[in-house]
Amino acid sequence: MRELKIFSGTANPGLARAIAASIGVDLGAVDISRFPDGEVFVKFAEHVRGDDVFIIQPTCNPPNETLMELLIMLDAARRASCRRITAVLPFFGYARQDRKDQPRVPITAKLVANLLVTAGAERILTMDLHAQQIQGFFDIPVDHLYAAPVLVSYLRAILRPDAVVVAPDSGSVKMAQAYADMLGAGFAVVAKRRLSAVDVASSHLVGDVEGRDCVLVDDLTTTAATLIQAAAKLREAGARSIYAAVSHCCLTAEGLEGLRRSAIQETVVTDSVPLRGMDVAGTLRVLSVAALLGEAIRRIHAGESVSSLFRLEAGSEG
Repeated sequence: MRELKIFSGTANPGLARAIAASIGVDLGAVDISRFPDGEVFVKFAEHVRGDDVFIIQPTCNPPNETLMELLIMLDAARRASCRRITAVLPFFGYARQDRKDQPRVPITAKLVANLLVTAGAERILTMDLHAQQIQGFFDIPVDHLYAAPVLVSYLRAILRPDAVVVAPDSGSVKMAQAYADMLGAGFAVVAKRRLSAVDVASSHLVGDVEGRDCVLVDDLTTTAATLIQAAAKLREAGARSIYAAVSHCCLTAEGLEGLRRSAIQETVVTDSVPLRGMDVAGTLRVLSVAALLGEAIRRIHAGESVSSLFRLEAGSEG
């Protein structure tokens, strides 16, 4: 069998090391630097010809830098004659723009998909895409994992039996319903109207939350405005306690401070995106998806099914 090699970009090396350790392999050696004018230079520091190569790089902040670095790594791997190249994106950036919802705007999710394939990716492993249809933007295999098994394992331990899973807006209804089914919990929805890229207004709540634990679920948060506004509605409706569960935590410093002042008791997130330089103590609970992604990599390399990783039993608290 061809050799398994795992390499990491500079976006989230801590997660990459944990993924490699979870399947008992060493992280591959790669030199990544910048020319004086800022251009990215990449050189694989070990033999990769004929190997099964996995390149781990979430395209998180700064998205232009991390995306370009990933593309250059893919190109370098392709030109080094790897047997197969899999791009592992724990967080797939530029996914918000997945359709033309107004005149003269791009579809950046499709653009990034094209760029990844052109650069040399032959397979994609990602987690909790902002929109499910993004899988169809690729003409190569896409393995789409969910953070739910990891998050639900923790939520089960802190929520009371009469808990309610709440969708903070209409776009997260399907995700919230899946969490409610896994937790055996009730379900509610907060209607939201977006005023701008950073401002939202929650208009009304559909569902009974009075005297019950509530958990808001979403795939991504940056300013946390949606979660904060929804939590305020839940507090007004008499919720006993309010939690939030978010797959990708791309919080700004202002968003973190907003969460601290909000009605949300604790926000549970994953380490798909690094929380650089932030004091998250008492506000965020960070769970690791390293074992989940590591097992997926092992199975892809061995030619095994990854569908069982979608089940709750596959997740564990990091």
